[in-house]
Amino acid sequence: MCPTYISRSRVISCFHFTLLLMLCFIAATYARTQESHESALYKTLKSKDSLLFNVGFNNCDLQQFEQLVSDHFEFYHDEAGVISSKADFITGFKNNVCGQYYKARRELAAGTLEVYPLMENNVLYGAVQTGVHRFYALEKDKPEYFTSKAKFTHVWLLENNEWKLVKGLSYDHQKTDTPDDLPDFGNAAQMNEWIRKNNVPALAIGIISNGTLQEIKTYGELDKGKPVAYNSIFNVASITKTITAMTVLRLVSAGKWNIDEPLYHYWTDPDVKADSNSRKITTRHILSQQSGFPNWRWNLTNKKLAFIAAPGTKYGYSGEGFEYLRHALEKKFHKPLDALAAEQVFGPLGMHDTHYTWDKTMDTTRFAVPHDAQGSVVAPYYKNKTPNAADLVKTTIPDLSRFLIAVVNGEGLSDSIAKEMMSHQTKTKENRYVGLCWFIYDNLGDGEYAFSHGGDDAGAHTICFMLPKSRRGIIIFTNSDNGVKLYADILKAYLGTKGKAIVDIEMK
Repeated sequence: MCPTYISRSRVISCFHFTLLLMLCFIAATYARTQESHESALYKTLKSKDSLLFNVGFNNCDLQQFEQLVSDHFEFYHDEAGVISSKADFITGFKNNVCGQYYKARRELAAGTLEVYPLMENNVLYGAVQTGVHRFYALEKDKPEYFTSKAKFTHVWLLENNEWKLVKGLSYDHQKTDTPDDLPDFGNAAQMNEWIRKNNVPALAIGIISNGTLQEIKTYGELDKGKPVAYNSIFNVASITKTITAMTVLRLVSAGKWNIDEPLYHYWTDPDVKADSNSRKITTRHILSQQSGFPNWRWNLTNKKLAFIAAPGTKYGYSGEGFEYLRHALEKKFHKPLDALAAEQVFGPLGMHDTHYTWDKTMDTTRFAVPHDAQGSVVAPYYKNKTPNAADLVKTTIPDLSRFLIAVVNGEGLSDSIAKEMMSHQTKTKENRYVGLCWFIYDNLGDGEYAFSHGGDDAGAHTICFMLPKSRRGIIIFTNSDNGVKLYADILKAYLGTKGKAIVDIEMK
């Protein structure tokens, strides 16, 4: 006979009780074969955990649960009982975790995640995942506080070659009110207070580890009454240049564009037609920030484009150079830049939330409205209808992370172009260079370097960094003129000594 257990009017059947025993037996059986933290299986399951909780649970993203949870899902909770269907689980999650007056946030306790393979005839068919998670409750008009921690066991199976969560157990819940071991950057109440003091309405942070997006942290509001979500859309300003550069470099790698061919073969701006430098300027000059142009023509007294240096002779950051390149590309390929980027970058990388223009395909309800240093909305903010090669791309943390990871992997690039992209084309200061568009930070320790680009527009400050050797990275989006005030602390918190080294280079 198998006993029956009752919890909160839910009956746990003999079958369920037996299943619990089997799961415990599986975990114990595979205790000697725990996966190394460097193994592909461990990294995959850690990524799935991050998507399930950091993206799905913490941001109330039902789509993530729909994608990751098996149609045969069952959930066991030592206080709330059994949920025996995916539909009931999704409904409960929507009504209870993401309700109007109560929300919850979950974080994985550092160093507790373990993964055990499930094999049959030496073929991997699934995995058991265990660990400790902490939960935070947020009730209306109350600050966020630490409420409990618990152990969890998850069973993941390969269904049609995709990892799906089939069984979930959450147990040994323990109440606690003191977040003594919680870093400041993991405490949303402290973070929300921090951005309030710095007068930054919205902050989104993407954390890349082992070459995958591991976590998205969001704080504040896009605009009054609109909280930041994992897929909020930010103007990334000059990070636009890196997308334009990748579009061009993929064309170069495919043999469709010559990085050293003079651009006058396709385009010459009327303002510089009489200047002999217009017959010398190349794509390489522009990508390495040696175009000889000012940042923008309106910076000059007569508001007309002019060479202030010969191309290739000195460093000079220029948005005009990228716009000059756009005209040449569009003349040769007979299509606008955003169409070229869609073919070369957005489509292949699945960047469906990235836009050069403010168009009808963009979900404007998710846009982070720009704010000035006093916290007021920048009005009117520019809604460009034509692509700008240097500025104004609107994107999300998930999309830009896909892009950065593709850059690290050299996807779509020839070996020679990938190498040149990260080479020292132009020196800007000690230990900082420009490659082909990217800023390169050298001598960070342990043979590591970083590539980076930032963006600064009225009411929008964003930046991203990647460490190719360790395959770590950070993306920081803000919708405020005060956003740059946050960079140094976030870099040091998430990139440690390497982040401090980057800050030190910038401060010199």
